[in-house]
Amino acid sequence: MTYRDVVSRPVLAWACTSVGARMPVAMAPLALVFLVRERPGGYSLGAILAAAYVLGEIGGAPVLGMRLRPERARVQLAVGLAVGTVGFLGLGVFPGAHPAVLAGFAFVAGGAPAAATGGLRTLLSELVPARSVAQALSVESILTAGVWAVSPAAVAGLALGVAPRVPLLLAAGLMAWSVGGLWLLPARWGGGGAEGAESGSGGEGPPLLRVLVGAWPVYVVGAASLALLGLAELVLPALLEQRGIGVGWSGPLLTGMAVGGGLGAFVYGLRGWPGLLRTRSVVLMAGTSACVALAALIPATAGIAVALVMGGTLQSGAMLTRNLSLREVLPPGALAAGYSVMYAASGVGYAATGSLAGALLKVAAPSTAILAGVCLTVAMTGVGWWGEVRRARRGACAEGSGGGAVELGGVGAGAGAGVEGAK
Repeated sequence: MTYRDVVSRPVLAWACTSVGARMPVAMAPLALVFLVRERPGGYSLGAILAAAYVLGEIGGAPVLGMRLRPERARVQLAVGLAVGTVGFLGLGVFPGAHPAVLAGFAFVAGGAPAAATGGLRTLLSELVPARSVAQALSVESILTAGVWAVSPAAVAGLALGVAPRVPLLLAAGLMAWSVGGLWLLPARWGGGGAEGAESGSGGEGPPLLRVLVGAWPVYVVGAASLALLGLAELVLPALLEQRGIGVGWSGPLLTGMAVGGGLGAFVYGLRGWPGLLRTRSVVLMAGTSACVALAALIPATAGIAVALVMGGTLQSGAMLTRNLSLREVLPPGALAAGYSVMYAASGVGYAATGSLAGALLKVAAPSTAILAGVCLTVAMTGVGWWGEVRRARRGACAEGSGGGAVELGGVGAGAGAGVEGAK
């Protein structure tokens, strides 16, 4: 297995479009804080605006993702990204507006393009042979890690060196760029009618909502994976302060974690790995949890850095197994919606763990808050793994009873789409 099939002009066009769509997402929370930090109660207002943005993402991803149709993919994605551009532009052009107005712009900027992640990931699978989907998803993870590594420095540099509104204006420009980039990509994915029926858009297949709900174990483990990342990001400054380390180290340490994520995604795509996807996922999640726990316990900066880099490396592999698992359990016509639901579930996991850690920081040490968050993510991983095992057993029983086309809790097994499922 190599990356040879992924190195092509269409994939390069996809990468440029994807950067335009995802860089604003990575920039938004910090950019919103910088936008209003000089106003009275600026940091609190910035947190509220960031929360409005995240709520828009969490709400928009499943609702809009379920409405994506293969035959209208380009137009639907373009409309969502264009409306998101307007949201970012409003924030940058009217930074002194009433907080309610800014929160509305932030909600629109987060919600309108929230289905783009799932749509672009589905389009990427159209650009490579079926045997190279794992490598394509690895490339996507590497690209995402690069975006998240660059974004904080770009936001801080522009906001402090030029003007607080500039990062949001840049985000608007990048998102507008992604709208144009869609016309360099396929206008649709899949084969149309058959897949649309299978995904529940009016054919003989089960309703789309039931298809997506049947994949809940995959979403739970995906949420747990991003929850660990959020835990590290949100509590790290307080942890460094507890250890007597300069808070300014939080930026480089998180950048190292993002770089580790890119490295892990690259290594994962180099070869086929033994074991079932759900087993790989549990092993990688256990390793990530151990690394984050070690970061909470190690007193030295170098030790924390190594633990976070290793945690990022394993976490990206865990997310890749989740995306591949969706391809295994969902029919092709439901993949874009499934990826969007995964995006929302990951946001919920990030917010839940962050809220738990924030509440505990009022009554416990930062290291204790991190360890409590790790326990929560381990529990979520266990629940997701149990759900996947239970679903697999039900599928095996259905096959044994002579059923031809197996449905697992309303989810088509999709053996042809399961690129890594047989390994």
